[in-house]
Amino acid sequence: MNYSLQSNRKTTEGKQHPDRDAQFNYINQKSRGQQRRGQPVISVDTKKKELVGDFKNAGREWRPQGDPEKVRGHDFIDKELGKVAPYGVYDLTRNNGWVSVGIDHDTAAFAVATIRQWWRKMGRPAYSEASHLLITADSGGSNGARNRLWKVELQKLSNQTGLTITVCHFPPGTSKWNKIEHRMFSFITKNWRGKPLTDRVTIVNLIGSTRTKEGLNIRCELDTNNYPKGIKVSDAQMEKVKLEKHEFHGDWNYTIYPSKSNKRK
Repeated sequence: MNYSLQSNRKTTEGKQHPDRDAQFNYINQKSRGQQRRGQPVISVDTKKKELVGDFKNAGREWRPQGDPEKVRGHDFIDKELGKVAPYGVYDLTRNNGWVSVGIDHDTAAFAVATIRQWWRKMGRPAYSEASHLLITADSGGSNGARNRLWKVELQKLSNQTGLTITVCHFPPGTSKWNKIEHRMFSFITKNWRGKPLTDRVTIVNLIGSTRTKEGLNIRCELDTNNYPKGIKVSDAQMEKVKLEKHEFHGDWNYTIYPSKSNKRK
């Protein structure tokens, strides 16, 4: 009867936003214009949170025949090792990136702290004359379009670096088009497939050793800082954010300007 055993395939999407394609074109236009001017364009997101310990990791690796890596039979979180949240920054022009492996909550403060680390360690050395940073991000999560703390933290980053920061969010339900997903995170997953993420050092080393034929290079560090959840941002705090909404979908596209001229750090 032409039947076979088949697994589920993710193809069905929710209702598409009427301006979805227009937003894709807008992001593409902004990104290309930024690159032509020699200004940095980055894609950001949080990779899937991972359990730390000798748990099964999907995939296979070369081992002596009959000697597979032995891991736990159940994936119950290890209370001492916990989970990690790898937050990434991918440079679209230079094909390199930064990952901060967080051990606390995945908040907007953690997201912007990672971008700050990328700028200090990789961004500023590569773009010494930069005055404008373009960030492409999903519309939800720690870098969500409605996340007030995200905008407040970006204002701090703008003030510290002197950079004008433009953010363009992908429409809801389109996160797989975010370039960091298929240009960086997918290769990290391939690099550690079949390898148990036994401790934090192993995770940092596996991410940092990820390479591709196209020259992808990733730097990775552990972030041991605390990022508490539930921080409320008042209207007064939001009024201090020098945010200008774009004419096209100002809820997805906006620019934050430095509130005063500071020396770049």
